[in-house]
Amino acid sequence: MRPYVIFTESTGDLTPELIEQAQLRVLPMSFSLDGTAYRNWPDGREMSSRDFYDKLRAGGVCTTSQVTLAEYEDAFTPALKEGYDILYLAFSSGLSGTYQSSRLAAELLTARFPNRRIACVDSRQASMGEGLFAWLVAQKRLAGADFKEAQAYAEQLAPKVCAWFTVDDLMFLKRGGRLSGAAAVAGTLLGIKPVLHVDDEGHLIAMEKVRGRRASLDALVKHFQSTAEDIRGGTVFISHGDCADDCQYVMDKLRALGVTDLHRGDIGPVIGAHSGPGTVALFWVGGPR
Repeated sequence: MRPYVIFTESTGDLTPELIEQAQLRVLPMSFSLDGTAYRNWPDGREMSSRDFYDKLRAGGVCTTSQVTLAEYEDAFTPALKEGYDILYLAFSSGLSGTYQSSRLAAELLTARFPNRRIACVDSRQASMGEGLFAWLVAQKRLAGADFKEAQAYAEQLAPKVCAWFTVDDLMFLKRGGRLSGAAAVAGTLLGIKPVLHVDDEGHLIAMEKVRGRRASLDALVKHFQSTAEDIRGGTVFISHGDCADDCQYVMDKLRALGVTDLHRGDIGPVIGAHSGPGTVALFWVGGPR
């Protein structure tokens, strides 16, 4: 079997431990906070998630940028020179141009390395939804799947990864254009919390509004129960934006349902810039999304 490696981005919010276990190669995406540029490394070497959210709460302004064509070439070229094929699992095309850029890089590099294969698969996910997707594909590779088998599995899996979020501060959705200013103000005054999910095209869509934080967290569990492929035996990922107690509340609910393969991570700066502190997100394999 020809050797291959799996690349993904730091927007998958996987912990360093999960990355090492899955033998994934992770490209850091970039963000700028109050005019200073950083890279979103999984180990938080340039800025930890805690420091990032502290700065957001203090009024910091953050913008993000996707992986550039040159960064893809710099990351992929050494692996190709070492004799590896590359399976690249990309951040949702519904939220970023990263997937399109990765395909362009693949075309250019295939011309330079005609004996190597580079395949790009759109995860249609964000945060640990992308992370769960990459983790599960990596498990296939570790179990002995060849390049074509892993690629086919990834393409079949992408539509089945479910993601549901709730946010605590509506103003971050307003800044991202997903909520009007009037709705954000009214919702804040009334204690309304939106529950959102990632749709079939990889867009983040507001699905329902509930009153109160606890009700929004319960809604995540409700959607998990109604759509999970395997409630007790499936792998479930959960991520949060510096709100560990709320995350733990959801985890306790899941464990009470019999979930045993449960992994927690932080929502990193690239995703957190758009969702804000207090976000809780839950991911599993199921359907429909």
